[in-house]
Amino acid sequence: MSVMSLAPARRLRPVTAVRNSLTLTWRSVLKLRTNPEDLFGLLLQPIMYLVLFTYVFGGSIAGGPHKYLQFSLPGILVLSVVFATLGTGMMLSQDVATGVFDRFRALPIARWAPLAGAILGDMVRYVISVAVTLGFGFVLGFRIQTSPFDAAMGCLLVILFAVAMCWFSAMVGMLVKSAQGVQLWGFLLMFPLVFGSDILTQEAKMPGWLQAFVNVNPVTYLTEAERALLAPVPGGPAAATVVVRSLLWALGIFVVFAPLAVAAYRRRTAQ
Repeated sequence: MSVMSLAPARRLRPVTAVRNSLTLTWRSVLKLRTNPEDLFGLLLQPIMYLVLFTYVFGGSIAGGPHKYLQFSLPGILVLSVVFATLGTGMMLSQDVATGVFDRFRALPIARWAPLAGAILGDMVRYVISVAVTLGFGFVLGFRIQTSPFDAAMGCLLVILFAVAMCWFSAMVGMLVKSAQGVQLWGFLLMFPLVFGSDILTQEAKMPGWLQAFVNVNPVTYLTEAERALLAPVPGGPAAATVVVRSLLWALGIFVVFAPLAVAAYRRRTAQ
């Protein structure tokens, strides 16, 4: 056994660990740029949601596509960004399977830096999803009906919520053995959460048993907050109330799943 293997691991300063994480964040951003299939899917998915939901459901639910677009776009924004968080778990699982994290473990960097870098880098995915949804929605006729400050806060809120959700995705990525498995289990777990909300229609039109779930669903609070900040619905909840509830849910999701994701990451990458 070599002297190097007997030497204790050097403890890194917090500043150095943060620098390591930012370096790997840039790696994650470059990885998105050099993966045209992933980038194309990220651009196309919000467009497909907007076209299909607006013109398939618009006439029957709201009496016309334009009126329905004003109601549904904030929900489609939430839907697009939340589903985009699955990319975090898929890429982490792929990196572990291909041995990338084995090489990271041999470097003098913080042990948690690769995980933090992947999650921070994926914020670019959420920004792209928000920009495409709002941009194409504007082309279809959606108009923001609040101040620029409120609209910016709406974009920031959905990105913060997505960062919290990506820790759940990261946990799934560390527990499931393949990227395909992450996609399967992620959709199975997120699908009821996303569509069991008021992103596409008002909860008053749902059966009572479903309304009980919708009314405590964090995606419902986030969607109502996005509507209040982008295109308020007459008689809708106050923006401050639903924004605070969304932030509390995001904090709760982070507090629960971040430690679980880190623990799963350490188990899977342990020698």
